[in-house]
Amino acid sequence: MANFSESLAGRIALLDLLPFSLLETGGFRSPDLLPVIWNGSYPDPALYPEKRDLWIASYIQTYIERDVRQLLRVQDLRTFETVLSLCAARHGQELSVSDIARAAGVSQPTVKTWVNLLEAAYIVRLLPPYFENFGKRIIKSPKLYFLDSGLVCSLTRQPGDEAALAGAMAGALFEGLVVSEAHKVFALKGKRPDLYFWRSHDGIEVDLVARLPRGLVPIEIKLSATPTLKHLQPLGRFQELAKGSTVAQGIVVCNVAERLTLPGGHLALPWREMPEWLSQELEGG
Repeated sequence: MANFSESLAGRIALLDLLPFSLLETGGFRSPDLLPVIWNGSYPDPALYPEKRDLWIASYIQTYIERDVRQLLRVQDLRTFETVLSLCAARHGQELSVSDIARAAGVSQPTVKTWVNLLEAAYIVRLLPPYFENFGKRIIKSPKLYFLDSGLVCSLTRQPGDEAALAGAMAGALFEGLVVSEAHKVFALKGKRPDLYFWRSHDGIEVDLVARLPRGLVPIEIKLSATPTLKHLQPLGRFQELAKGSTVAQGIVVCNVAERLTLPGGHLALPWREMPEWLSQELEGG
């Protein structure tokens, strides 16, 4: 875009081509979560798992470490790699620029610049906190997610698919998959993602809040096949505190085999059905 001599305003359309959504390929209809998390959703590793290791390693080396780094004119490749790995280790966490800067030995403005470019390059997405006050959404710290779980597994050196979903990052990998899928559905509809997370003053958190035609929908994301009353507490708390807005019943996206109605009218939704559910919601149905 920077090389165009004219703005072309009003004469072009820009389309975001993100990695595959679960809606886009039958290969993702597998009931097994392991290959979806491990292989990620870029076309080659998703459709040809035997290429996974070589493709992801090459992608990191050529696109992220060469192309993205050259855009920033980063001279110290090792430091850039360190920041990239630190971001991957914080996948699904609130972005703390100061922590990353301290761990990598670079300035906070440098980390901010690099993270912003990773977002512009479709490597990460920053999920803002939900506030009725729009200004607070702008200034408060977002949560950081990589768009592709395969990249996270590689950058955090997970030894294998089963280990990845049994280790310390299992919950973050699952949560990141669902958040990424939500962004992709909005993009497929040509809409700007109206997605947030919410945290109360006493630390209760809703993983995802989606502004949909029928109102705000609080969504909990849990790597569990047995949703409990504990999983519903943040949904109920959000409904209580967001009384000034239209708030729909909550959703628990989890590893259940089929949809279940939960106490309070909330819904347990299988993770593989979430993109189709969200797509229908965006159409007003």
